Amino acid sequence: MKNAEEIYEILKDEFGEDSLELHSGDIGSPWITAGAAKIKEIAKYLRDDSALLFNTLMCLSGVHYPNEEELGVTYHLHSTNLHHSIALKVRVPIDDPRVPSVESIWKTANWHEREAWDMVGVIFDGHPNHKRILCPDDWEGHPLRKDYVQQEFYQGITTGE
Repeated sequence: MKNAEEIYEILKDEFGEDSLELHSGDIGSPWITAGAAKIKEIAKYLRDDSALLFNTLMCLSGVHYPNEEELGVTYHLHSTNLHHSIALKVRVPIDDPRVPSVESIWKTANWHEREAWDMVGVIFDGHPNHKRILCPDDWEGHPLRKDYVQQEFYQGITTGE
């Protein structure tokens, strides 16, 4: 079982220090940030490397960071074989929120990525079925964005109280 610092060191040796950063906040577990362009390559390495074996994507969440005008994706990974976990995060500009899909690495990412697109607006390049999952296809906006303004009517029906 490896801790966050050990996982970070393995990744840093493989991908370089400039594309990764280890964070530890005042509360919660440490996490690693990575550049969006490398996330798929890093994810595959995390899954396949014999010292890591992160075979389970437990959760993938879209995030809106309103003060920085950024969107993000948080990946919670677990190794059922080695019994360690890590959170991996990427951030992208709100005006170009593109992240490579990890659906080909962990199939459970399929619905998680669709939800992050639907609710927050992150675009997952290479996703096999990149469409809304919770809102209707013609819904306007992304309801979990901090700047979201609910449309007053949808197909002639009021959406308010």
